Amino acid sequence: MTTPWGELALARFPEDPRERLRAWDASDEYLLKHLADQGTPLSGTVVVVGDRWGALVTALAAHRPVQITDSFLAQEATRANLGRNGVATGTVRLLTTQDPPPDRVDVLLVRVPKSLALLEDQLLRLAPAVHEGTVVVGTGMVKEIHTSTLRLFERILGPTRTSLAEKKARLIFCTPEPSREREPSVHPWPYTYTLPGGIGSVSGRTVVNHAGVFCADRLDIGTRFFLQHLPDTKGTRRVVDLGCGNGVVGTAVALANPEAEVLFVDESFQAVASAEATYKANGVPGHAEFRVGDGLAGVPAGSVDLALTNPPFHSHQTTTDATAWRMFSGARRALGPGGELWVIGNRHLGYHVKLRRLFGNSRLVASDAKFVVLKAVKE
Repeated sequence: MTTPWGELALARFPEDPRERLRAWDASDEYLLKHLADQGTPLSGTVVVVGDRWGALVTALAAHRPVQITDSFLAQEATRANLGRNGVATGTVRLLTTQDPPPDRVDVLLVRVPKSLALLEDQLLRLAPAVHEGTVVVGTGMVKEIHTSTLRLFERILGPTRTSLAEKKARLIFCTPEPSREREPSVHPWPYTYTLPGGIGSVSGRTVVNHAGVFCADRLDIGTRFFLQHLPDTKGTRRVVDLGCGNGVVGTAVALANPEAEVLFVDESFQAVASAEATYKANGVPGHAEFRVGDGLAGVPAGSVDLALTNPPFHSHQTTTDATAWRMFSGARRALGPGGELWVIGNRHLGYHVKLRRLFGNSRLVASDAKFVVLKAVKE
């Protein structure tokens, strides 16, 4: 990536030589160009929210920025990109969306996330640290910035306007007014709701969702279908809710089989926090582990009896099967002989083809007009 301060070598994480997607986009370039052209003083505490692969903090490393991200993969990419460009990791302070934010923010740079809820959550958390002299600039592609996005900045921080579009990217300029009288607002996250009936062991149970987690205010139809067709886990020792989201599937297993050890894993810090909160809210007996990571990387080979997953098929705004393929491959390595991977997905995604290539088998367990539940066995 070409920046006003020189060239940077950047890659996504995990690095794949076949990957054609870049670790930055036009919105990152637009923001950096603006900061340089305007001579924006990058002094004091510089906070970068939502930096997708570490491009922004790597470019601004000389100013010792703080990165706040919900993504484990983004955090690992940042570490790798800093090293790739000869920057010591300690130069950038790496925080998650679950960590306490800095007490004072002098420059706030926001890469607008896909989730409006996550943006609201982060702006509300950071607002007490923002002062009248704080420079606030947001960035995103035109299709990612909506009227509702601008209203959030306006409501939480202060008057907001946008730039002209450049290479289909746009900037957001906000002038903080901490002393302005506002209507009292209650932080809406995490959000709690009750599950419907007819979905097995979790019928009528409580779900806790932190901001940005998929289907924050209701049970999505895919998970509902999956819950209606989960395998009988009696006698199963170790189960993984892979890409756990709010943990409903893993909690269902734990309720149905208190003897099972359930591992909840997701690359989202918000998701794993939600899964743990959901599990604890229902007083589930048994043993559970909650892990933020890249799928089943780091899980001992052959240590898992059953893996359950509803893999995502988007990476930010891009449709891709790379994440699903990595999850399936990781599950095959982690499963012991006879271990099973159960997958739910949209019919058109063709997951049965990938499972046959990896496992040598794939069986249709259930289907409706939109979804299929598939099973693959490690032989």
